[in-house]
Amino acid sequence: MDQIKWCMQQKKGIELVEPNDNLRDAYLIKAEEALDTLRTSKSRDWQLTTAYYTIYHGIYSLLMKIGIKCEIHSCTIEFTKRFLKGHFSTEDFELIDKAFSARIDSQYYVNRKVPNQNYEFIMKRTPAFLVKCKNVVLEQKEIEDIRSLL
Repeated sequence: MDQIKWCMQQKKGIELVEPNDNLRDAYLIKAEEALDTLRTSKSRDWQLTTAYYTIYHGIYSLLMKIGIKCEIHSCTIEFTKRFLKGHFSTEDFELIDKAFSARIDSQYYVNRKVPNQNYEFIMKRTPAFLVKCKNVVLEQKEIEDIRSLL
C-alpha cells in the first residue's frame, strides 16, 4: 500500500487542516529554540535529538503553511519527500533520514552508537537546513495542488 495513503488512514496520520501562518511561525520558533539547545548542549545524544527537532520543526512549519497536520514523524517525512521534493536536495533528504535514525538510536537505545561520520554530517548541515526551510516560498497554486492530491 502507498505510504501516504496509509498515513492518511492512521488516527494521528496525515490530515488536511486550515493552512495557518501563525502556526508556521510558531514551529519556526520551536526549530530555532532546538537549534539554540543544540549549540549549547555538551551531550552528543541531546545534540542529535535537538538537531533532529530543528529539522523536524522546520519541515512541520511548511506543513502548517500548506494545512497538513501529522503526528507520525515517518509520515511527515514521507509527505515532505513526496510533495516538497522541489524545495530540497538529495543531500537534504539524506540529512533528514540520518537525523531521524540518529535521534531514535540516541534517544531510545543505550547500545547503539551513531557513527561519527553521520554525527558530523548532521551537526554541519542542520543550521543550513533550517535556513532553507525558512526561505521556502510556497505559492498558493502549489499549496492548492498539494492539497488536491490528498
